[in-house]
Amino acid sequence: MKRTICMIVAFAAWGSMAGAEADTLVLGLQDAIRLAQSQSPSVQSARNTFLAAYWSYRSYQANYLPSVTLSSAPYINRQMNKITQSDGTAMFIQQDQFGADLSLCVNQNISWTGGSLFLKSSLSRIDEFQKNTTAYSSRPLVVGYEQNLFGYNSLKWDRRIEPIRYREAKKQYAETLEVISATTCNYFFSLAAAQTELEMARQNFASADTLYSMAQGRYRIGTITENEMLQLEINRLNEETNVMDAEINLKEVEQGVRSFLGLDQTVGLRLVMPDSVPQFEVPLASALELALQNNPDPEYYRRIVKESESYLSNAKASNGLRADLYVQFGLSQTGRDISSSYNHLMHQEYASVSLSLPILDWGRGRGKVRVAKSQLALTQTQAEQGMNDFSQNVEKLVMQFNMQARRVHIAALTDKRAEQRHAVARRLYVLGRSSILDLNAAVSEKNAARRGRISTLRTYWSLYYTLRSMTAYDFEHNTPLAEQLPI
Repeated sequence: MKRTICMIVAFAAWGSMAGAEADTLVLGLQDAIRLAQSQSPSVQSARNTFLAAYWSYRSYQANYLPSVTLSSAPYINRQMNKITQSDGTAMFIQQDQFGADLSLCVNQNISWTGGSLFLKSSLSRIDEFQKNTTAYSSRPLVVGYEQNLFGYNSLKWDRRIEPIRYREAKKQYAETLEVISATTCNYFFSLAAAQTELEMARQNFASADTLYSMAQGRYRIGTITENEMLQLEINRLNEETNVMDAEINLKEVEQGVRSFLGLDQTVGLRLVMPDSVPQFEVPLASALELALQNNPDPEYYRRIVKESESYLSNAKASNGLRADLYVQFGLSQTGRDISSSYNHLMHQEYASVSLSLPILDWGRGRGKVRVAKSQLALTQTQAEQGMNDFSQNVEKLVMQFNMQARRVHIAALTDKRAEQRHAVARRLYVLGRSSILDLNAAVSEKNAARRGRISTLRTYWSLYYTLRSMTAYDFEHNTPLAEQLPI
């Protein structure tokens, strides 16, 4: 019976431990990055931003493809209307009619002229109920062209701007994924630092508690002074407070990490720290060349200059002579029935040119042109300065990254030596061969070295993924980053 009870208790304990383990997510740095790039709110926002740019680009492309439109506008008219007679007089006449039409239009925009070529075919019908008559009007084929002769050609400028905008969006999305990786590194090492702080606080408290218990016995036999014993008690109380502060801080950091990764707030997190960093250097010339090719910033500066040139073109076109051309050729006929309305088709031609020339606008048009010219000059200056800053940022980033691996090595060695020194200082203090000041200094150095190691690791991986984001290139394996567009 006792054996059965023991087995039941053992299975229950195993099940409880398994449930607790199931609620704890073990994360290495690469695991956290993959999780962030697949489900974090930041990556969802980046995907939606890119998809909006993608469909905007598809809409731009559709402007240069033929469009086909089928339209109809049937109506019933039963009311007194003012009708002008053949002699010029007007009379109010009761109308009782039904009208319907059906039109098919094929339209093609011409980008290099800014005009529009169209092809139409239509059929209309009118029923006069009072006279019991029906009439048809057909236009089997109408070919036309319309254009603003001296106006702003939006189709031409869209061809210059929209492809740049779309390339910028693609590169921006690729950059954002790597920026999310860099941000994940910051969250990861923030949590690692918080967990390490709690671990150090608990170790320091346990050590301070042990030393204080020993000090009480030594004080009773008179081997240490009251001042030294009180100092040890203060150390113990401070370390106990540090444990409570570290626990609170860890919970706050964990909440932020869960929110960033899109995890449930009940999931526990346990981190696996990277034990090493890749050992390689980034050639500055290659990094600059790749950044200019793959980063969205150069595309952005090209785009804003083109947009400013477009605004200037629009301002000049609005200030001068404006002329609209409309030309139409086709066939038409009327009849009492559908078949007769398609017999003996008649030619129809229509052409018009409308002109508009501002004579007096009090300098408004000229002012808009000057504003556009000033804006273009400003944009060109900003683009030039922006590209200079961009190149300098790449150079600084490469220089910092190439030195950071050495700093990580030094920080790891410092952490190891500080741990050893703390062990020696504690042993000497227990043997009565060093002072409490030496022990406190060793504890502070040990804590600072551990924090420094985590800080240098955080900086290394943040620089690593920031460099990848700026160049879209994996220098560790000498391969370009794979394009991961969400379409």
